[in-house]
Formats: sequence, structure tokens, C-alpha cells
Amino acid sequence: MNAQISFLEGTFTLIHIPLPLYTTFLQPILRVLLPQTCSDNTTPAASKGLTADNQHVFLNVSVTPIECSIVCHKFWAETVFEPAIRRVLSTSFKNLPDITISKDSYAIFSVISAGMDAGSRVVDLTSPLALAGVPIFFITTYYSDFVLVPTNHRHRVVKTLLARGFVFADDDNKTESYRPAGAHSRAGSQASNTNGSAGSPPPTPPPPSVGELQLRTFELLTKRSVVPYVDGPLRLVSCSGREKAESSMLALRGYGNYAGRPEARRRDTHDGAIPRRAAWVDKADTKLYAGAVSALVAQPRFLSMTLTLEDPPSLLLDRALLDLFGDSLVGPTEGTLVPIFLDLDTLPFEATGIVSGVAGKLVQDMHMAESAELSYLSTARAGAVILSEEQAAKALVILKGALKG
Repeated sequence: MNAQISFLEGTFTLIHIPLPLYTTFLQPILRVLLPQTCSDNTTPAASKGLTADNQHVFLNVSVTPIECSIVCHKFWAETVFEPAIRRVLSTSFKNLPDITISKDSYAIFSVISAGMDAGSRVVDLTSPLALAGVPIFFITTYYSDFVLVPTNHRHRVVKTLLARGFVFADDDNKTESYRPAGAHSRAGSQASNTNGSAGSPPPTPPPPSVGELQLRTFELLTKRSVVPYVDGPLRLVSCSGREKAESSMLALRGYGNYAGRPEARRRDTHDGAIPRRAAWVDKADTKLYAGAVSALVAQPRFLSMTLTLEDPPSLLLDRALLDLFGDSLVGPTEGTLVPIFLDLDTLPFEATGIVSGVAGKLVQDMHMAESAELSYLSTARAGAVILSEEQAAKALVILKGALKG
């Protein structure tokens, strides 16, 4: 497998918000999405999962027909969401739907691969971890794949990667990175980084083969009455936030239509003016964020936005939302993708093999070796296989057949 795998810095939390409570938690969601709104200036940015200029190392906000799901640094879970949940639970309302914050913390690694079709990539990444008994969440973005693993399984993940031929790569950053054996690497790093606990053993012995893995996956889904479905006419597009135009950067430096005016320069350099330090909003595409806020306020049928340190913002969204974003998006916005949903509310967070079993079944039965369409989105309590319209129709038949028991 021609891929580079890098662990992100920090530990992360998964949060499940039932749709009936979505509007109640909209302010905390927006507060995390726009980190400059955080009034805590005493906590170092790195402790918040942010860079020095308040960019998220990783954040995913997903609103689907099943739930609202958030993957955020544990700082935001503890300081923003937990107090909001306590406020809701202290009300006199009865029979509130359950809000869930994952008991385990998660490590995240990114996967950048070349020369691999999307379907095989999902299977090749997830099957070894499933066979090792590691529960995962999988998020495909416009640029990369991200895999969430419980932090207490991190050493087992490393051991599994090394057994699959990955070795430590030479990187200037502080993250742990792996590349396939044969790539430029530092000898001797393997042993020093695989010592220590491998995490608690899985509750049941892992399956001995990929075939057995698929069998167990569909037996579990059938037992828990999970039924795959398509949400009517909902169609998605996968796209990216546009890189900030050079003209915008010039404007920030004093050469734009407004900032370059003589009177503007005089105000900026007036005696006694307080120097302004660079802020998050200086680097963010305000049009993109205005679109995202507008969409979230409207409670979209489907919107998944992923912010990472290395890539521009990535979005998977209902086609009906495109007009809210104007020209701030790039990518094949004319395309139509269909999500097949799996409501996994009856499964525990630590369930293993779901992504690998479902994706592997589709790749195997649909002969998708040449396909570049299949992707997967894990949310806190659900999963979505995302395919082209033609492939989705075939995939739905295959999944329903496999879940008849």
C-alpha cells in the first residue's frame, strides 16, 4: 500500500447530539467551529488542539438525518459541551433523548495515499485494525482519510502498522508517521516506539480472516436490526474550501481596494494606534465560514465539515446548500453522491469491524477495483457509505441481502 500515515497531536472526543436537541446545542457547536470566540486566553493554544493562530488540528462537525456528531479536541468537550449538557440535564424537561460523550479518548491518524482507488483504500486501511481487535471510526475528506482509534489501543495500532510493512518516516514535525517499508526511514525507531502496553485485549477474540470478519459484521448488524437505507432524494457533493485568493492577502498587507486607500493607511498608522496582532479571521475564508454558519443555523439535512491543520476545509454536503457558499467552494460540485445510512445506535462505541466489513463486502461483490467513488463517514452513532447514484442502487441491494439473516 503506497500511503503515509501520521498521528495528529492531541487527544479527541466524540459527541453524539440527538436531532431533537440540535438547536439547543447550536451555540456550543458554533463556538467550537469559530475558535476565536473562546474567551479563555490563559490556556495555551496547543492545549486546545489549536495552532498559535487558532487553527484546529482536527475538527469534524456532521449533521445527518440520524444525528449531529462532533469530533473535537478534548478541551472543547470539557469546557464547552460538558457544561452545556449539564445545563440541559438540569432543566425540568423529562424524557430527554440521550446525549453521549465518548468515555474513551481518541487518537487520530491521517492517511495520504497515491495510486489507490477509494474502495480498496478503505478496506486496506481498516481490515488489519479490525483483525487486531481495534475499534475505529473512519472519516473520508476531500484530501485525506482520517482514522480514530481509542488512545489505549494506540500501541496496538502501531504494532499492526509495523507488521503490515510500515516503518517510521523522517519527519520534521513532532507527530509519529509511518510509510511503507522501503521508503526512506530511520532505522532503529521501530523497537523504541513499540514498547509499553499494547492496550487491553479485545473482549472477544478477533476474527482470524477477512472472510470471518465480514461474516461476524453482518451477523452483528442483523442481530441489532440495523437496516441500510437511502434518505429519499438527498444527494451530496464532496468539495473543498477555496484557497484564499492572493488579492485577499494583499488586502491584509495594505494593498487591497480598501486597505490600500490613503485614508485607510493614515488611520492604521495614526499616532497612538494599538498594533493589531494577526488573528484567526485573517487566515480564514470568511465567505466559507459564513456559508457554514448559515447552513448550520438552518439545521441542514446533511453537512459534514472537516477542519485539519494541513488541508483546506473539506465539506460533504447536501447539494441544496451549495448556493449558501457562493464561490467559496472548489471541486466537482456538479456531481451527485448518494449516502447509504446505517443507524448504529444499538451498537457500543467499541464495536469493531463495521467499516471494514461493510466496505469489504461492497468492494468484493461489486468488483469495485476501478472505482474512485466509494468513501465512508463514521459519525458517533451511525455510518454512511457514500457512492455514485448508480453504485448506490447496487450497493443497497447487496447490503439488504446480506442483512436478511
